[in-house]
Amino acid sequence: MSRVFAYCRVSTSDQTTENQIIAIRQAGYDVPKARVITETISGGVMAMERPAFKAMVQHKLEAGDVLVVLKLDRLGRDNIDVQQTIQSLISKGIGVISLDLGKHDLSSSEGKLMLQIFSAFAEFEKSRIKERTMAGLERAKSEGKTLGRKTVIDLAKLQQLKAIGLSQSAVSKNLDVSLTTVKRYWNK
Repeated sequence: MSRVFAYCRVSTSDQTTENQIIAIRQAGYDVPKARVITETISGGVMAMERPAFKAMVQHKLEAGDVLVVLKLDRLGRDNIDVQQTIQSLISKGIGVISLDLGKHDLSSSEGKLMLQIFSAFAEFEKSRIKERTMAGLERAKSEGKTLGRKTVIDLAKLQQLKAIGLSQSAVSKNLDVSLTTVKRYWNK
């Protein structure tokens, strides 16, 4: 018989995972307290970069186990990361159930279909983000905006100080910028 784990996540310390735990148990998953993994961390943090989630995957979950989440967004906000996380769990023989998807085991035929649909949307989302970024860059260029990092140093002043023989360290102090910044622009 497989062991059941629950992963419950909230984004801020003024929130609680208690409602998620209650909902999972009310859905018929009697998860022992030791197998309820809770975490307070942003959904924007990649799943395997979250300490509690990573520890659960690496040290607790085994092939044949089932991981239950209240909603798919508990695994993360980034569709691509969620897809990769689920695929990784399934490849290790771990079942994934998201209650907001009608209790479908995402490793079943129906679940795999849902994952393929989500993957298509994730790929579409990724493409749209790239298109919007490129359009924004083109618009900025056409408006004459300088792209990239802003210069934090007065280049003319740097060249004047260099011309009168000041060292890079002295120029750094004179312009009140780091020595690294002076070195970056020294020969420009």
